[in-house]
Amino acid sequence: MQQLATEPRGSEPGGEELSLAERAYRAVRDRLVMLEIRPGAPIHEEQLAQSLGVGRTPVREALKRLQYERLITTYPRRGTFATQVNITDLAHISEVRLELEPLAAARAARRATAADRAALTALRQELTGTAPGRQDAELMHLDLTVHRAIYAAAHNPYLEDTLVRHDNLATRIWCLFLDRLPGMAGHVEEHGPLIEAVVAGEPERAARLAREHVEGFERAIRAAL
Repeated sequence: MQQLATEPRGSEPGGEELSLAERAYRAVRDRLVMLEIRPGAPIHEEQLAQSLGVGRTPVREALKRLQYERLITTYPRRGTFATQVNITDLAHISEVRLELEPLAAARAARRATAADRAALTALRQELTGTAPGRQDAELMHLDLTVHRAIYAAAHNPYLEDTLVRHDNLATRIWCLFLDRLPGMAGHVEEHGPLIEAVVAGEPERAARLAREHVEGFERAIRAAL
C-alpha cells in the first residue's frame, strides 16, 4: 500500500479534507475488514505508522476507534490483536442489518441528493461491467463501496455509523468463507436493482431489495458451513 504521506490529501466527495487520523483509520479498518490483517494477528503501532507513512499519534487514534468497532482487541500485558472472526456472531449481526439496511435504503431513496444519485449511478455502471473473471478482492471492495454509498445517501450519521460497523463485521465473515462461496460476482450484481430503486426515489422497493440482500447473505454463509 502506498504511504499516506505521499498521496494527495484525501477528501470526502463533498470536498471535506480528511485528517491523518481519519485516513489512517480507514486504511487500517479496511485491512482488517478484508482480512489483509489476519484474525488474531498482533497489531503494532510503529509498524502500521511506518507502512502508512504517518506518525504514531494518528495510528493510536485510529486504533481506539477500531477497538470500539470490535475489529481489534487489547489484552493487558499481552498487546493488541485483530479480533477473531466468530461465526456465532452472524445471527446477531444479521438481526441488526435486517432491521437497519432496509431503513437506510428507504431513507436514501427519499433523501439522496443530486451528488448522491450521480455517485450511485456511477457505481451502477461499474456493476454492469462486473464479470466472473474479476478478482474476489476487487469485488469485495466494490461491495463495500456500494453499501457505504447507500448508507451515506440516507443522511443520518448515526444510522450510517451503525451500519458501516455491522457491514464491516459481516464482510469479515464473508472473506473468511470466500473460497467456499461461488458466485461472488452474482452477489455483488444484486446491488444493481437496489441502486436503481434508490436513484429512482422508490423507498419501498429499495427497502425490500435491501432486506432480500441481507437474507441472501446469511443463507449463503450458512450453506457454506
